[in-house]
Amino acid sequence: MGSVPTITVHIEKYMREQNLKLQHFSDITGINVGTLSAILKGSRPMSMNQLNQITSAMGLEKGYFYETYGVESFIESSPHWRRLEPYLYECAELSKLDCLQQVITHVSDDRSYIEELFDVAEGFFAKGLKEAALILYECVADSEKYQHSERLALCQYRIFLLHKTLSKFDNLKAAIKFEPYIEKLNEEVQLDAIKDVANLYATIHVWDRVLDLAEKLEQRVETQLHFRSGKRKTKPRVSFYPIFSYRAYANLLKATVSERRKQYRRALKYTDVYEDIMDGIENPTEEEQELIERFKGWAEGNRYLYTLLLGDFNILDDYLGYLDANPKEILTAFVYIVKAANQCSYDIDRELDKFKTHINNIKVENYVKWTYNEETLNLRYIRLFYELAKYRLSRNQIELGIEHLITSFERSVSSNDDMMCIKCIDLYGKYRDQASKTQEEQYTKLIDKLSVPTFQ
Repeated sequence: MGSVPTITVHIEKYMREQNLKLQHFSDITGINVGTLSAILKGSRPMSMNQLNQITSAMGLEKGYFYETYGVESFIESSPHWRRLEPYLYECAELSKLDCLQQVITHVSDDRSYIEELFDVAEGFFAKGLKEAALILYECVADSEKYQHSERLALCQYRIFLLHKTLSKFDNLKAAIKFEPYIEKLNEEVQLDAIKDVANLYATIHVWDRVLDLAEKLEQRVETQLHFRSGKRKTKPRVSFYPIFSYRAYANLLKATVSERRKQYRRALKYTDVYEDIMDGIENPTEEEQELIERFKGWAEGNRYLYTLLLGDFNILDDYLGYLDANPKEILTAFVYIVKAANQCSYDIDRELDKFKTHINNIKVENYVKWTYNEETLNLRYIRLFYELAKYRLSRNQIELGIEHLITSFERSVSSNDDMMCIKCIDLYGKYRDQASKTQEEQYTKLIDKLSVPTFQ
């Protein structure tokens, strides 16, 4: 097999085919003729900007030569950061991830570039270039795996955030792998990390762990506030949110755990705690005021939820009025409204009809991206249609009930949510003889998927 033609060979071939002299090609590319001549002779390295100008002049799409350029400039030659950094950014912007991976795997062998690579990864992360950032974080983490450094811990935190999927098993593995690194993070960053891990455990129903992390989060906040009380506020904040909000969030998590354990009165007490924390903030900034309003909104909505779950449906009309004003909460709210109706055998046909369009939109869109993370929305989607199935089936609305059940089961299977899969299978078994032929076929296909290993 012959070697891959160099970029210079491609350029010279193009110039011959188009009968272009060097000066004419220089005019087309906008590159000085002397510089272009030196590039073609190999006496001067080509910059990313010059590569893009040449590629455009040849009528090729941007990035056409990136793989070859990466090999020639950074693998076959000693890499220079002045050219490597823009190459990494260009590859990330164009999703040339194979090119990025190939060069990074080679370059990361030289530990002198680790700090720069980490900074670029942070830049990618900030810009939302998640897949490119993950490649860099994993390379840096692998290079620093024996260093036990804060940078290694931060890499592992980013990897944890970027690795989260809709799969319960993938998320559990990611959490277990990341947790030992939390202690090595900056004290304020630990607040975000604990919050994020607790949120993940909540999506996979590990409520004991959520409660432990909520307690740890509250303790870390107390430590931070004590440390700051005797210091001037000169250092910029490192945590994503103001420190006080993590104390409130810890109590929000405790309320959630209490609700899942059917301790609704305790959930109401924790709700009072986090709302009181918000009431105690004096002279809030614009950012703090926004958080105060968000937590107060959650407190109002959650009080309706817990009161409903206690069996008091007298507040249902007020709750629906709250939802009219806060449509972002409809998915969460109806999970609990239907759950409460199922627990108390209460008729909510009128309420379901009123919000029929919203519920249909949730089904069509699978989940709605508002203020919650994707995993949380996925869980609420599964639970909503499971509770709707129970409600419709209990009222002998068999076809619609099984339709909702299959919707929940399908997402449970794709998410490897074993608990919800078992619940769906159990409920379907009670009504299987009333399912339509189409519904039975859909169910059978989902069962077949369960028998195929989806994780190692």
